[in-house]
Amino acid sequence: MSRITIKQLLLAGSHFGHLTRRWNPRMRPYIFMQKNGVHILDLKKTHVLLEEAANRLGSIVSKGGDVLFVGTKDQARDVIKEEAERCGMFYVNERWLGGMLTNFRTIRNSIRTLEMLEAKGKDGTYDRIRKKEILSIERQKEKLVNVLGGIRNMKRLPQAMFVVDTIKEDIAIKEAIKLGIPVFAICDSNSDPSVVDYVIPANDDAYKSIAIITNVLADAIDEGRVLRKESSFGVEGEQDENENPDQKPAARRRRKKEGVVAVARAEGAPEAPAAPEAPAAPEAPAAPEAAAE
Repeated sequence: MSRITIKQLLLAGSHFGHLTRRWNPRMRPYIFMQKNGVHILDLKKTHVLLEEAANRLGSIVSKGGDVLFVGTKDQARDVIKEEAERCGMFYVNERWLGGMLTNFRTIRNSIRTLEMLEAKGKDGTYDRIRKKEILSIERQKEKLVNVLGGIRNMKRLPQAMFVVDTIKEDIAIKEAIKLGIPVFAICDSNSDPSVVDYVIPANDDAYKSIAIITNVLADAIDEGRVLRKESSFGVEGEQDENENPDQKPAARRRRKKEGVVAVARAEGAPEAPAAPEAPAAPEAPAAPEAAAE
């Protein structure tokens, strides 16, 4: 059953791309037409690819994986936080710190610093220090909460990453690629889909478009969490404290790009005939024995 209709995507303005002069030619397969100097994205393809991405994320989560939501632009911040929290996943919605994935052990140390600062406000430390020191601690704590609050409980690397705006979040995507983490992303007409594993062609600037797509993915992830609870993978949200935080997800090959043809994969292409085996080479005749002297 479909989680969303093309009409809902249309009403959210998901079909509006950028001015034609700002396009990325690699998005050509996902563009329906141009009107008044603006590219119009093909919502039929958006619909199919969004469903595919949602199903895949649900599957990853049902098998015990976690998803990291990334969206630091103004239009995406609130949506990313709200939907990630709703489906029990992690998020970055303020600023991406270089090394958040590739230098995850150091990030975990920063999170421990945050926890230590929070403890000072509860263990009576504030009663023994000056007001100026308290204000300094509070400022430092607020800064860390803004940047790391969405990943403070992430004890290991995520098994997938969802991104709003591939251009703005290019550092996050590069880190995910380096670690072999699948990238799911909303790709506007100016995006480069070749750096993404699961392309969702849609408007990544309009709040309604971002919200409706993120909502569909969060619903699928939530369904995956229910299946996780019922499976042998244990209680939702449990993570091994002794697990290596820098451990990479299972090795995989980058997902081959299929462009527009991806939406028609259900039709199935005929398999190529097997290549005939090469005939065996004839054995060389045995060398004659040397004559006895």
